[in-house]
Amino acid sequence: MNQNRWQKLSLMEQMANIGAEVGRAINWKDKDKDMARNAFYRALELFILTKTDPKNSKRLKEIGRSQEMFGDWFLDINQYQSTAEEWQRYFWQFNYAVRLNR
Repeated sequence: MNQNRWQKLSLMEQMANIGAEVGRAINWKDKDKDMARNAFYRALELFILTKTDPKNSKRLKEIGRSQEMFGDWFLDINQYQSTAEEWQRYFWQFNYAVRLNR
């Protein structure tokens, strides 16, 4: 995604879009490794765009920790012992917030 276009989205919209890629990675993880890996890389790209958006400078800790923990789960390191269901719940709240604001 174009960085300028991404920066026009609110933080909630950005996180909801990251959540969509996370959801795809979760759905494909046990079915198609290539599709899962592509969704994982896309989620990482969106995390980076979100962290470099100046309006999110006060939320870098949460965004960065989410990125780290998702990578930990996806790569089967899982030192944080997170689950697919927890990731879906975490990102669902952003999707819900965006829908409420429309």
